[in-house]
Amino acid sequence: MLFIIVIVFMGISLLIGMRLKGTFKKYSEFPLRSGLTGRQVAEKMLHDNGIYDVEVISVQGMLTDHYNPLTKTVNLSEDVYNGNSIAAAAIAAHECGHAVQHATRYPFLKMRSTLVPVTAVANQIMGFVMMFAIFGGMFMHMFSGSWMLYIVIAAQSMITLFSLITLPVEFDASKRGLVWLERTGLTSGEEHTKAKHALRLAASTYVVAALSAVTMLLYFVLRLLGSRD
Repeated sequence: MLFIIVIVFMGISLLIGMRLKGTFKKYSEFPLRSGLTGRQVAEKMLHDNGIYDVEVISVQGMLTDHYNPLTKTVNLSEDVYNGNSIAAAAIAAHECGHAVQHATRYPFLKMRSTLVPVTAVANQIMGFVMMFAIFGGMFMHMFSGSWMLYIVIAAQSMITLFSLITLPVEFDASKRGLVWLERTGLTSGEEHTKAKHALRLAASTYVVAALSAVTMLLYFVLRLLGSRD
């Protein structure tokens, strides 16, 4: 059953990921009327929000964009950093939304950052669980005692909590970015609609991750309850 849950959500995530890449590629062909690159959009949004101690840098890969609160850097993939498209502007504004959250001490971002070390350990534990799940019989023997299920449930609970807290963080970052893009006139009309669509699609990946985490947690809780019968 666990193996089926993992496969189903992996398949959904893969499909959304493929669609996201396709959408990014499509919207990368629509240049902004202002001609600003992702780097310029990011720097402008940061400065408009009174943030001058965050650096915008380029990183390798596709859709590897992220904000690092420890180094105070907005990391943009090469296509976003150098691109002057609607997709580049939307992603750059979203990542700067995280920088604004950090500067304004957005509570959910602070909570997520606090949970990172614990969640990393929980992910390692669940990684071993997934490995054992492949071997079926070994997996069943592994959970013959409820004490092991308590450990797994504790680990999955942390992962689930992290996933759920991530949702408001990501949605809020997109909202901040989109409001700023519209207010400054960098995107309007059809441009803004495309930017909004791209960010909503990106956000759906976090929704799937959260649903997957909740489903797996419920599975282990039900196994624990069943072992008591």
